[in-house]
Amino acid sequence: MKHRLLPHPLFALACAAVVQFAPALLAANTAIEPMPRDPKWVSRHKDFAAEANRGGIEVLFLGDSITDAWRSKGKAVWDAKFAPLKAANFGISGDRTQHVLWRLLNGEAEGYQPKAVVLMIGTNNTGKEKDSDQPRNTNAEIAEGVTAVVSELRAKFPQAKILFLAIFPRGEKDSPQRQQVTDVNRELKKLHDGKTVHWLDIGKEFLSKDGSIPLDIMPDLLHPNEKGYQIWADAIEQPLKKLLK
Repeated sequence: MKHRLLPHPLFALACAAVVQFAPALLAANTAIEPMPRDPKWVSRHKDFAAEANRGGIEVLFLGDSITDAWRSKGKAVWDAKFAPLKAANFGISGDRTQHVLWRLLNGEAEGYQPKAVVLMIGTNNTGKEKDSDQPRNTNAEIAEGVTAVVSELRAKFPQAKILFLAIFPRGEKDSPQRQQVTDVNRELKKLHDGKTVHWLDIGKEFLSKDGSIPLDIMPDLLHPNEKGYQIWADAIEQPLKKLLK
């Protein structure tokens, strides 16, 4: 008579655990996993880290291409309104929440203690991956990613006030990505505490009465032009100065 070998009880428990947690493992939220990008991006990050280490930064602007372009399309208004405040621009085109997290953890938050941070991030986590039907992140994942950035800023700069901007409207008024931005902003607004984190939604400043984005403000329905940066600056100038008092 042959004896049947029974699996060890611990093996059965391990199998059960794999079955239970496999969906969560497969659905890991990329928006909260700090991640670097290509060598050119790393080079820009190193420049920012060096600037941070020199100190003297009292206002930090942090974000993606929309923040990055204060150096180009928004330069005139930046020089007039924000450079005198000892502001630094740590925006990098194409960044998502996971990239900003990596930067904060790898030198861009060392060597200085700003009085205020102007943050807008998350638009590049919306929509779908290039040439794919795969969503970049769900609304909940994006909210979690942006929350992680805010939490890291509070940890690194405990004395700073965070002017936390709603993600700007993008695309056609009835597009799925516009709706996703609206839904994500609804969640992000909950981070406002009126003490350290100050939520500010200036999205309506970029919209016509019918909800469309005028092409003379955002020609590609995403990135502001010179006129758009003037609108942005005018909308945050006084709130920012109030936080700096």
